[in-house]
Amino acid sequence: MSIYDLTAYEVLQQEDLSDLKSKGTLLKHKKSGARVLLMENDDENKVFTIGFRTPPSDSTGVPHIMEHSVLCGSREFPVKDPFVELVKGSLNTFLNAMTYPDKTVYPVASCNDKDFQNLMHVYMDAVFYPDIYKQDKTFRQEGWSYKLDDPDGELTISGVVYNEMKGAYSSPEGVLDREIQSSLFTDTTYAVDSGGDPEVIPQLTYEQFLDFHRKYYHPSNSYIYLYGDMDMEEKLRWLDEKYLSHFENEPVDSEIHLQKPFTEMREVVQNYSITSEESEEDNTYLSYNKVVGTSLDEKLYLAFEILDYALLSAPGAPLKKALIDAGIGKDVSGSFDSGIYQPVFSIVAKNANVEQKEAFISTIEDTLRKIAEEGIDKKALRAGINYHEFRFREADFGSYPRGLMYGLQLFDSWLYDEEKPFIHMKAIPTFEFLKEQVETGYFEELIREYILDNPHGSIVIIRPEQGMTARMDKELADRLQAYKEGLSAEEIAALVKATKELEAYQEEESAPEDLAKIPVLGREDISREIAPIYNEERQTDGVKLLYHDVETNGIGYVTALFDLSEIEEELLPYAGILQSVLGIIDTEHYGYGELFNEINASTGGINCGVEVFDRADSTDAFQAMFSVRGKALYPKLDFLFEMVEEILNTSKLDDTKRLYEIIAAVNKEDLLCIEIVEEIGQKLGKQIAGLINIFNPELVIIGGTLSLTGDYITQPIKTAVRKYSLNLVNKDSAIITSKLKDKAGIVGACMLARSRMFES
Repeated sequence: MSIYDLTAYEVLQQEDLSDLKSKGTLLKHKKSGARVLLMENDDENKVFTIGFRTPPSDSTGVPHIMEHSVLCGSREFPVKDPFVELVKGSLNTFLNAMTYPDKTVYPVASCNDKDFQNLMHVYMDAVFYPDIYKQDKTFRQEGWSYKLDDPDGELTISGVVYNEMKGAYSSPEGVLDREIQSSLFTDTTYAVDSGGDPEVIPQLTYEQFLDFHRKYYHPSNSYIYLYGDMDMEEKLRWLDEKYLSHFENEPVDSEIHLQKPFTEMREVVQNYSITSEESEEDNTYLSYNKVVGTSLDEKLYLAFEILDYALLSAPGAPLKKALIDAGIGKDVSGSFDSGIYQPVFSIVAKNANVEQKEAFISTIEDTLRKIAEEGIDKKALRAGINYHEFRFREADFGSYPRGLMYGLQLFDSWLYDEEKPFIHMKAIPTFEFLKEQVETGYFEELIREYILDNPHGSIVIIRPEQGMTARMDKELADRLQAYKEGLSAEEIAALVKATKELEAYQEEESAPEDLAKIPVLGREDISREIAPIYNEERQTDGVKLLYHDVETNGIGYVTALFDLSEIEEELLPYAGILQSVLGIIDTEHYGYGELFNEINASTGGINCGVEVFDRADSTDAFQAMFSVRGKALYPKLDFLFEMVEEILNTSKLDDTKRLYEIIAAVNKEDLLCIEIVEEIGQKLGKQIAGLINIFNPELVIIGGTLSLTGDYITQPIKTAVRKYSLNLVNKDSAIITSKLKDKAGIVGACMLARSRMFES
């Protein structure tokens, strides 16, 4: 049997997604109208996602609150938190839900067949049959509610989403992102905050909340995605019989509308809060933003990623250099937000001042005008194209399953045109097109058309205000007190009663018979088969070589390891400094910037590191190694080896500054040293992203010597974290430098010693 034999579905498209080693199929469920997309391949890490187009009409945060609430019990799994129970007996590789400006998605992933089916079942039941209609306590818990412990107590507002968004609104980067979007799309759903504005969330009523689910959480408005190695026919039959066939096709007005282009740029000024001890000087964020076509243009979709790299991200990038040389901000970055219908290209100067606005604008436009006339650095363009092609081919998303990220990217077109779900999955021809345009003036024309001559843009300024949070908290407390004073004794008593009932509900355990309904894996559901190890040991010129013959989508990976066991112990810390500077200092044949562009134009990068390996047969033995890792497309492997040799054998180490010298130069705003620290920050940020993916911490503190560089290290870390993690995960994690700076380690050791002394 094939999917064509399933009478419940209509096959609309089939695509050979050879770049991703997959076969794509687009279907529609005939009775319910549900959209279904399959990506079949041999990836055992299977992914299921059900998503809904959920454009908000206000900033009450109803899509966000709904995302939380449907996961708090359903028809077949009537426990308050089924997912906490589910993970106890699950082998999932991903389990979460995310609210975006125009959609809400519920993805899961697992390598285990039974586990994958269990996850699908719980998620489908959650979104279509949630317990939210039985009583309002879930809405009050996850959204917002008044909290009054006793009649004479202080009236406050509580709620998971309410408190979460209060934290999000305290971040200047978060405020900037929201203001950029709302400034450019004044007449569409992007003008409001789907996550919820704490000032507006309490306006949402329980009935409005239920109406939102009734309208949008219907199969006719759904997007179902299946990825990986599985019996697709069996999954489609189950979806039909268990859920989709129980619904009729109903028209759902969820269309995302285009913003009418502006005739002139807008300017928006918004404040963010700092403490009374922080200075308002050098703490303003300046941003220059332009709307760039639509996400349905696959060429623009990638071309502006390349421009972001060439203009703002590459070492010596001209636009970034011009702004820093002009003294506008201490950190300059660019971004291209392609996850909405009309993508946005932004240039941001952080730690600037309001008075620099005009200089900020003129520097950007004068520099871009010169670049458009004289041409962009062709090596930087080729490096940018190569970098992004590598990211596409490699599909390395850290701890996230690649099928998950493919699914999220599908929405960048599928959500806005049902007939174009695959356009961003077939990127290699687009990369080839962009390579051909490097010498044609194509990229220069993009600068003129979409930035310089495009009036659909905005200047957004986020400026600091001392004590803003305390002022707003006082204003809220006064409003709540005034509201309480206007209540009758009976109404106050009702609030106290409702508060106690909610607390009792939260503390109440789910019934054992309901907990037993949560599907868990048994030992018999776990395969005893071991994944094959493709590891062939060879000898080359007396050197041990390990060869791995596996599918890599045309990319060759090389790792060279050097034994550090002969290095004196007191010298080992310098290996860490060495690995940080190799590749970002001059060599015999290349200056630093030239070396960087040469490597990135032809390879997937070369990185050095210090690694420690233990032994399988000993708990005590370990070995420290200095590593050099590189990757390139097969035809470029010879060039990769040449660059590794260049770095290892000809780097000008006799003139290398030690870390403190680099830090001193950074503090003097030496551009080269700033770029070195940024490179270190980007590498560190990629590793931190992995930790955030796993633990989702509220706070990440950067200590030690590097913390002395302040924003110069934290900003590239934040940029890398945003790049290598899902945005709603990383938004929960603040990244700061330790106030203890380079003394953090010794102070921590002292505190630990003191603690143990008193314990004894």
